[in-house]
Amino acid sequence: MLSTLRNAWKTPDLRKRLLWTLVLVIIYRIGIHIPVPGVDTSKLASLSSQSGSLAGFYDLMSGGAFSSFSIFAMTVMPYINASIIIQLLTIAIPSLEQMQKEGEEGRKKIQKMTRYSSVFLAAFQTFAMYAIINSQGALRDTSKLNMALIALTLTTASVFLMWLGEQITVKGIGNGISLIMFVNIISRIPNMIYQVTTLQQTNTVDIVQIAVLVVIIVALFLAVIVACLAERRIPVQYAGKAVGGKALKGQSSHIPININASAIIAIIFAMSVMQFPVIIVQFWPNSWIYKSIVSGKYSMFRQNSWEYAVVSFIFIIFFTWFYTQITLKPDEMAENMHKSSGFVPGIRPGEPTARYIEKVLDKVSILWGVFAGVIAVAPMILESYTKFQGLYFSGTGLLIIVGVAIETMKAIEAQLVMKHYEGFLSE
Repeated sequence: MLSTLRNAWKTPDLRKRLLWTLVLVIIYRIGIHIPVPGVDTSKLASLSSQSGSLAGFYDLMSGGAFSSFSIFAMTVMPYINASIIIQLLTIAIPSLEQMQKEGEEGRKKIQKMTRYSSVFLAAFQTFAMYAIINSQGALRDTSKLNMALIALTLTTASVFLMWLGEQITVKGIGNGISLIMFVNIISRIPNMIYQVTTLQQTNTVDIVQIAVLVVIIVALFLAVIVACLAERRIPVQYAGKAVGGKALKGQSSHIPININASAIIAIIFAMSVMQFPVIIVQFWPNSWIYKSIVSGKYSMFRQNSWEYAVVSFIFIIFFTWFYTQITLKPDEMAENMHKSSGFVPGIRPGEPTARYIEKVLDKVSILWGVFAGVIAVAPMILESYTKFQGLYFSGTGLLIIVGVAIETMKAIEAQLVMKHYEGFLSE
């Protein structure tokens, strides 16, 4: 990895891209410290520190911008949500599915729809955030003018971040939206180290417990790296054919299947499903529904309980399988393979190939779901039975950090290979 970065820095064009990425990231981090006017952030600290809460997840994804309620409190989540929604709609709406198959023009249209959808989602989420901070008594001014000012500030900042991420993608290195999330999660590491150090200084935990925590985190980190690099390869044999009077021999290839991105989305889906009933019943805090669902002894929505961990684990497996099936589409994979005169050895083309690919996806997605569930639930269990706090989303953060790092390094290596061939052809 270091050699790849060193070689990229020696290439003038790549060095320019790296510097451009660094400048845009610095601009974003400066915006993290610009507060939204009229908000008492001291009353939001307890909300964002609640283990397993949506507020805590937003604080992680925003790099602490939610707890300080800066202009980038919503970070790029509206754009990510809009992308997921549009992707799911392409499965349900035939016109969008056809648009996706139109090549570059179709992708540009879908990207334009995603941008507009993210603006509407950002506007909707600003009012949801306003309701959250208002319920915590964090507003110094509850007038409609102040509400409009907060909504306009957060929406505009979210749209600016969407533009900033696209600029990183076009003029920098890697996917800009992913890099923003990567930087946000990395920025929370010093805060976690500070919390652990504070616990050790106050004799709340001893050196042995800290050593065990470090070993567990390193083990999880290595496991995530191995899993993100792993792939299931489906062998494909292409038949020989005659082109221009020449006979071309058949070739052997494979279809690589790596669904680590589905696991991250599955964790987000599972967390949303687990938190949605809690958010709804909070409007009636004195009702028997609230007492039974949120604070009941055996409630599966009670955070830091074994019931919550088990149900979250099951949901993560299900959503990993579900999202994989609707995005990879075994039928289309089999059809495209058949059009290219390809076949899986030992499997007949057409419907048998589609069933075979579907079985492979079922096994891989369930395996990935179990792994993602362990990664997501392990910090929760560790937090429940130790004095360490703020570890709930460390597993999700590890998946995102490793996934984005690998994706960015592949983008740099691709640029280096392209520059190498350009230099070779120019000689």
